[in-house]
This record gives sequence, C-alpha cells and structure tokens, in this order.
Amino acid sequence: MNAVVWRRRAGSVARFFLLLFLVTVAVFLLLDLIPGNPVDAILPPDATPEQRAAAAEQYGLNDPMYQRYLDWLGGILHGDFGRSFQTGLSVSDQILERAPVSIELAILAMIVALAVSIPVGVWSAYRPGSLVDRASTFVISATLATPAFVLGILLVYVFAVTLGWLPVLGWVPFSEDPAEHVKRLILPVITLAAGECVLFTRLLKGDMMATLQQDHVLSARARGLPTKSILTRHSLRQSSFSLVTVSGVVIGRLIGGTVLVEAIFSLPGMGTMVITAIQSRDYIVVQAVVLLSAIVYLLMNTLVDLSYPLLDPRVRKVRTS
Repeated sequence: MNAVVWRRRAGSVARFFLLLFLVTVAVFLLLDLIPGNPVDAILPPDATPEQRAAAAEQYGLNDPMYQRYLDWLGGILHGDFGRSFQTGLSVSDQILERAPVSIELAILAMIVALAVSIPVGVWSAYRPGSLVDRASTFVISATLATPAFVLGILLVYVFAVTLGWLPVLGWVPFSEDPAEHVKRLILPVITLAAGECVLFTRLLKGDMMATLQQDHVLSARARGLPTKSILTRHSLRQSSFSLVTVSGVVIGRLIGGTVLVEAIFSLPGMGTMVITAIQSRDYIVVQAVVLLSAIVYLLMNTLVDLSYPLLDPRVRKVRTS
C-alpha cells in the first residue's frame, strides 16, 4: 500500500478527531443556548432561592463554562453522561437500556433496504423499461409522496387493525418471546426502511447504468461472459462507491433518528427517551443522545472513507504526480 493511501487514511482519522472535538463543544453549548435557567428544569416552580442555589452548586452550574466543559468531557471519556435532572438516574444506564432497541431497529432497516434495493437497482439498470423497472419506479414515486409517519400509520391500519396479521403497538424482548419480538419489529422496520430503499435504488440504478456503458463492461459482453458475472464482478463493485458512502451516512442517521418510528409504534428506544426528555426539559438526557448520535454519524463516515481502497483497486494504485 503506497504512501498516498496512508496519508489519505491518516487525514480521515485526523478529521474524525477534529470534528469530534467540535461536536462535543457544540453539544455542550446546547445546554447554555436553551432559553431559561437549567435549574428551572431541575426544581419545581415554587422552589426557594436556597434550593435553587443548592441545585446550581450540586450540578456545577456556577462554575465557569470552560470548567464545566472539561468536567463534562472528562465524565464522558469515562462513560459517565451525568444524571437525569428529573429522575436522578444515571443517563449512561438509561442509554444502555434503550440503545439496543434503536440499534436493532436501525440495523434491520438497513439490511432490509439493501436487500431490496440492490437487486432491484441492478436489474432496473440492466433492463430499463422492464416490468421490474416500471414497478420500482411506481413504488418509488408513491413512497416519495408519502411521509414516514403516514406510511407507518397506514401500515398499522392495514396489517394490524384491519387484517389482524401483526400486533398493533408495543415491544416484547427477544429473550421473552422470540416470535412475538419479530412480529412487533416487522412494521417499524418496513416503515424505517422504505425511504432508504428509494434512495438506494435510485442511486445504484444511476451508477450502474453509467458503469454498464464503460469499455471494460462492453468488452466483457463481447467476450460472451455470463450476465451474472458482468453485473456482479464487472459492474456492481465499481458502482458501489456512492451506495457505500450513503449507507455509512444512513446507518449513522438511522441509529440516532428513529424518533418518529419509535413514537408511532411505542418502542422503548432512544428516540422515545429523547421525546420524553424534551417534554420534561431533561436537557442532560437530550445532550447525551445528541452527542452519541453525532459520534456514530462521524464514525460511520470515517469508516466508509477508509473502505474505499478495498472497494476499488484503482484507489490503491494512486501515485503522486
């Protein structure tokens, strides 16, 4: 592996840590930029001045901003996100309890989206105007015109209320009842994956159509290679750059952005926790979830950037001019 690739990777890692630092600063300032005094979220409206002063001292709100930032960052580096203003419970423990729900939902949605969009996108590019291409275009148009919350409600009405095939709402841990656990995930996963299917299919179809017109693909066709080999070995891998890039962005966004779906289907994930925290003005919880979402987003983007040389040998062969 040449020096150019190593410098590229070192630059990606350096950008990750720089952006991570900037994210921690921005998220920390979130608490100070919110109108009002954080003490108002901790104590009832009829709290005495002495109680307010004691709460401010307890949570370090009287310290200089830089000191509060360093204390907060030091706690995070040790896995301590502080304690909830409302319940007094450890925010880290609450996240560990709820994060598996959001992560499972996001990963399953990503798997479903890729499993559907890759074959559909590849075949639509190879046979434009075919039944698969026309059907996928119709579904894409319908999905784009339907907001996620409307799609979720529609799925609940059709498959849960009307047909009675699936449970309506709620969550059952896998350890208690695996079959019921899977049933209660079907509709949320479909709701979350639908929008990503549209994005992945359109992206891959466009890239594949361009790749199929390149000389090496036309040469492979002229040599009589099997269609499967042309589509997978000679076209799909080269056309996957945009898909991999977007996938990295999407999985990071999904893990931190399942709020709407969790609210619709009453799932006890981080999204529901954020909604509850916002309603109760529990800003320390919101702060922690926003930070974790940003970290996942940055990490996935960095891993995608580092994976480019593995996807296309031409990246590994780059030489300095």
